[in-house]
Amino acid sequence: MEPLNYLWPLSGGLLIGLSAALYLLLDGRIAGISGLTASALGWASAGISPLGVGFIGGIAAGATIAFTYIRHAELTIESSPMLLIAGGLLVGFGTRLGSGCTSGHGVCGLARLSPRSIVATATFMLVAAATVYAMRHLIGGL
Repeated sequence: MEPLNYLWPLSGGLLIGLSAALYLLLDGRIAGISGLTASALGWASAGISPLGVGFIGGIAAGATIAFTYIRHAELTIESSPMLLIAGGLLVGFGTRLGSGCTSGHGVCGLARLSPRSIVATATFMLVAAATVYAMRHLIGGL
């Protein structure tokens, strides 16, 4: 692998860690994307949160800038739209059931050594591995 290929994931990881740390230090809250999305859409008890809107808008703007100016990725979707919708709904259900997502539990929770986040992240990873195994080896990649 070329040395430049390591720069992109390293930069992305550093920016995610920095944004999560700044959010915790400046606002005292965990940067969980599912919770921020819910607050940006007004699904949280406090209504629409300008901070949530800004955070989610920043994620979208950063991805757009990276895609447009830094690296042109080739996007290909090989799954059916119904399978993608079902997967999205299952992920959404799982984040509500687990009281958070991989960003809240996996990035922020593990950094704080939260026992609940350690269990949640281990569960995410085990279910993901089982799903990939089942889809690729048992079902045949439908």
